[in-house]
Amino acid sequence: MRNAARGGGLRWGAAALAITILFVSVPARGSTNLLNNGDFARGSGESVDGWRTDAWVLTAGTTEYKWISPRNGEPPELEVNSQHDNDARWVQGLSLGPGWYHISVEARTRNVLPFFTGASISVLEDGISSQDLRGDAGWTRLSFYLRVGARGADVDIALRLGGYMNLTRGQAWFRRARVVEIAGPPPGVTRVFDLTAIRKTEATGPIGHGWTMIAAFLTLFCMTLLGWRMMSEPPVQQGRSESIRRRKRA
Repeated sequence: MRNAARGGGLRWGAAALAITILFVSVPARGSTNLLNNGDFARGSGESVDGWRTDAWVLTAGTTEYKWISPRNGEPPELEVNSQHDNDARWVQGLSLGPGWYHISVEARTRNVLPFFTGASISVLEDGISSQDLRGDAGWTRLSFYLRVGARGADVDIALRLGGYMNLTRGQAWFRRARVVEIAGPPPGVTRVFDLTAIRKTEATGPIGHGWTMIAAFLTLFCMTLLGWRMMSEPPVQQGRSESIRRRKRA
């Protein structure tokens, strides 16, 4: 009996150990940063692995971009310095599967204009952005929540100074950028976006069944035909009027 009990205890202990190893080896949902080099640890000169620079105004001297390597125990940073009005950013393309994501970064600013969009983290789609920092601001966590539909999506994550039709100037620094998958946003948050719904509203042209496109082409054809006839009729009418005048004179 003692051997049997001891054997059962060993089996339960082995099972518990296996379960513990399984849970430890699988990262918890929401703990894995999906960005490539999101902490900016890998870089050289003014380039940073996984990131590229982009802007609305590309003229030389408008905006400078810098990688600040780790120093004095502080994490590395990315800098955007716009001497003239611009919408400038560090950008990384990312493929996301269906689900919810928390997208965040720490940012600070100096001399950013107070009346246009300042420093933020955003997706380069219609209005998908965190809150923004303006003026002189210390390190602040900026974030938003994004839902991706069943088919997944490719997005561009931007560490940004300025915005669409909101060109600004000043300096912004970013560190610890993160994109993590979560079960869903907590209650009461305001920066929540549905990517699928936003892209549907941005779509242009005939949407829906095939007959809508056929109807559009038929309508265009009829309008073209009507316009051609209207343009061709005046000379005929003029000729008839001239003929009537000649008959009256005779």
